[in-house]
Amino acid sequence: MIVQVVVDAPLPAALEYALPAGANGAGLIGRCCVVPLGRRRVSGLIVGTAAQGSVNAARLRGVERVVDELAPLGAYWLQLTRFAAEYYQHAWGEVAVPALPPALRAPPGPRFGAVLQRMRAATLTQGVAPLPAPVLNDEQQAAVAAIDAAEGFVPHLLHGVTGSGKTEVYLEAAARRLARDARAQVLLLVPEINLTPQLESRLRARFPQLPVAVLHSGLAAGERSAQWLAAHEGRARLVLGTRLAVFASLPHLALVVVDEEHDASFKASDGPRCSARDLAVKRAQLAGVPVVLGSATPAIETWAHAQRGKYRLLTLGHRAGGGRAADVQVRMVDTRSDKPEQGLTASVRSALVNTLAAGGQSLVFINRRGYAPVLACESCGWLSQCSRCSTYAAFHKGDGSLRCHHCGWRVRVPSACPTCGNVDLRAVGQGTQRIEETLGTLLPGARIARLDRDSTRRKDAARAALEAMHAGAVDVLVGTQMIAKGHDFQRVSLVVVLNADAQLVAADFRAPERLFATLLQVAGRAGRAGHASRVLVQTRYPAHPLLQALARADYAGFARRQLAERQAARLPPFVHQALLTAEARAMAPALALLSAAQEAGAAGRGVRLYDAVPMPLERLAGLYRAQLLVEAPRRADLQAFLSDWLPAVAMLARARRPQVRWQIEVDPQQI
Repeated sequence: MIVQVVVDAPLPAALEYALPAGANGAGLIGRCCVVPLGRRRVSGLIVGTAAQGSVNAARLRGVERVVDELAPLGAYWLQLTRFAAEYYQHAWGEVAVPALPPALRAPPGPRFGAVLQRMRAATLTQGVAPLPAPVLNDEQQAAVAAIDAAEGFVPHLLHGVTGSGKTEVYLEAAARRLARDARAQVLLLVPEINLTPQLESRLRARFPQLPVAVLHSGLAAGERSAQWLAAHEGRARLVLGTRLAVFASLPHLALVVVDEEHDASFKASDGPRCSARDLAVKRAQLAGVPVVLGSATPAIETWAHAQRGKYRLLTLGHRAGGGRAADVQVRMVDTRSDKPEQGLTASVRSALVNTLAAGGQSLVFINRRGYAPVLACESCGWLSQCSRCSTYAAFHKGDGSLRCHHCGWRVRVPSACPTCGNVDLRAVGQGTQRIEETLGTLLPGARIARLDRDSTRRKDAARAALEAMHAGAVDVLVGTQMIAKGHDFQRVSLVVVLNADAQLVAADFRAPERLFATLLQVAGRAGRAGHASRVLVQTRYPAHPLLQALARADYAGFARRQLAERQAARLPPFVHQALLTAEARAMAPALALLSAAQEAGAAGRGVRLYDAVPMPLERLAGLYRAQLLVEAPRRADLQAFLSDWLPAVAMLARARRPQVRWQIEVDPQQI
């Protein structure tokens, strides 16, 4: 018997291998195996069988091992990975094999059975003392009833204002699906690792008797493999994870939930550029089960689907538990008249002092790490520049370093200007560290904490900071986007937003969408217990339509305006895009490859190829980067064009090896 095997390599089709004599030929499809590839032994997946191969049997190499100790991957899982590979224009094995847990990505050895036994013995998340399910309001009950009544694949958009109790809708909908079938499994996706602990705790309290598996890249390899195995074997009834969990093996899937579905973190930034949000919808379709996409600020494309009736819209317009949107006053602080000092205006300073005096908690949001974005010489104009990227190196005062937040380059702060020798170097602008320092001076005795990537490098540091905030042991929390999403801070009565204007003038057409989502999410941390609260946004453009929509908490109005602008400009979702990028040690070879690719692309059926141009951040980690945008009015036309065009691009790139590397991204999120 001949078996067709996919491996983690950019191959156009599955490879053929001979099955060892005496091997059982039944139930092979979906099984992991070990095969020779060149001079290496690699893991693979059997995706097909045949009585006769396409090449001479004498030339076929044999499968070294079929992993019989593990049940095969199911048909839906194989269909999902194949769809992802085809849609995102990669080889099937490049998607399927990396989706396996660490224990299977390396060729399993002869003692793999014993390894599996140890993995099965690993303890899954155990239940805690159960908490009574809260009483749902009328809107929540209607949403749960709609999800529960869905037969087969039905996509839902759960649009709820911040604090409206979307999570309780997820949990009650999951409870009803799990109660129908003793084997049923539910998949819940969140955009970031630091959002898993809070939701995991709620799952454990809501379902104390059911095993919960957690999957994300922060887990040790053995733990992640054990959690994956529990899901694959049906022992885990609830699976919570980040984007990689969309490929978890769930043989009895009954419901899919994607929380904060708008979040850009669901789109992979390397390898096959898959969208876990979109694949979650496809996975539900293949399995014939409902899917719920939840957000206070849905992606514009998702909102358009709901407006066209492709997704069923469920609305939660009121806060749960007594908190009402009217309890939160959003006000713009005009920095043209109220000049900031050390990043804070007089209005904001007064509000912080008064909130502390009243015993409330404050959040200060600024989406910049470090002490200051740049260090400058006032004598000659020198600016701290990353030596490997076309961007500035931020000043980190704590360890006296300059750091690039794009490539990680780091150097000690110079004792004098490298250009003119001036010793008077000035920190320009504010980052989280500088704001933390300023608040310490403004609020002596206040308990101030900072939450950003620098303060949470130690394991469990983020969890500890958030637990302290929830317990009331912090008076003011300063942070980046890590404080904006999903946190139920009951004591916060003041939210301050700094440096919102940077994205108002960004060139990326998605920047307004991202900014509105971030600001509305941050604002939603206030007033969650029903107390009167304020949100102060420092800006030079208080009359900007985006900020006015924010003040009204009017997502629908904002989305309507965005869709009108995008339709007029022929932007997604009214066209479909792919982005071809190239990188090299110099800009010229990268642009040359893309220009040659443009010439090779005989665009038809409305497909348009734009000219090759440098990327906005044109140099990253020592490599120069360029891009070429491809557009088509119909998704099918774009896919057909890419399938024909990319093999030619690969041939052009091979002629330039190793000078230029290239990558294709379908549905790019940044251009």
